[in-house]
Amino acid sequence: MTTPTNNPAATGILTIVCPDRTGIVAAVSGFLAEHNGNIVDAQQHTDPLPNVLFMRIEFDPSAMDLPREEIGQALAPIGDRFAMRIGLRFTDEPCAMGIMVSREEHCMMDLLMRQRIGELAVRIPVIIGNHPHLAHLGEAFDVPFHVVPVTDANRSEAEATAIQILHDAGCHFVVLARYMQILSPLFLDAFPMAIINIHHGFLPAFAGARPYHQAAERGVKLIGATSHYATATLDDGPIIDQDVIRVSHRDSVEDLIRKGRDVERMVLARAVRAHAEDRVIVYGNRTVVFD
Repeated sequence: MTTPTNNPAATGILTIVCPDRTGIVAAVSGFLAEHNGNIVDAQQHTDPLPNVLFMRIEFDPSAMDLPREEIGQALAPIGDRFAMRIGLRFTDEPCAMGIMVSREEHCMMDLLMRQRIGELAVRIPVIIGNHPHLAHLGEAFDVPFHVVPVTDANRSEAEATAIQILHDAGCHFVVLARYMQILSPLFLDAFPMAIINIHHGFLPAFAGARPYHQAAERGVKLIGATSHYATATLDDGPIIDQDVIRVSHRDSVEDLIRKGRDVERMVLARAVRAHAEDRVIVYGNRTVVFD
């Protein structure tokens, strides 16, 4: 993470996953109360089939009797007691988001604009494109743009270069803003469950290439977009957000593409915001996404 500013208005975000049992909420809220931490938002969900509890607690640490760097360690005994997987971050430590893009600019432009006007609490230190066509947009937003061409012959070397660029820029997660390349397990392992993709189809329908053409051939009345974490199986990762828009028999493939772009932008922005605000918890091939 970036160096914290210790902004007195900053809040802490706790995310917790553990087997469900009596006393978990009391233990966590009691810990915060004992150390003068005030809870400002709390959400939880229990999935009864695997009997797993998911929690997200946002708290004000300004009056706590613990330095923020000691909160996690002080909470560890409770974590051990309940077999918790705990995440802790403070809102004055914004995540660094790398963007990867091919030729289509609409998703990348939307993210850059939302970040510029303060809708996305992230830093964007780098953009990587496998074509040079959008480099001027990186310059316009004052974000370094690296061109890393990808061919069948150089795929491994290109991925290694891209990973190094992202790591050197300090990226915590990566957004595939219509990056039209399949990533290898090596790349996925470099950012485990931290690569967000936008698929221009309402998964699991119309996975793979040319989903708008597939939709037109089937004469569907709704088209959609899906944002999900990238995994080794194409278009099959845990889904973060989805939405749809109505279409009709009058719409050509070009109409579907035009209408679909609006949905893609909206869905990807919501997914990125949820990830950056620690509102997404992955378990198996599913997600819990808190409001």
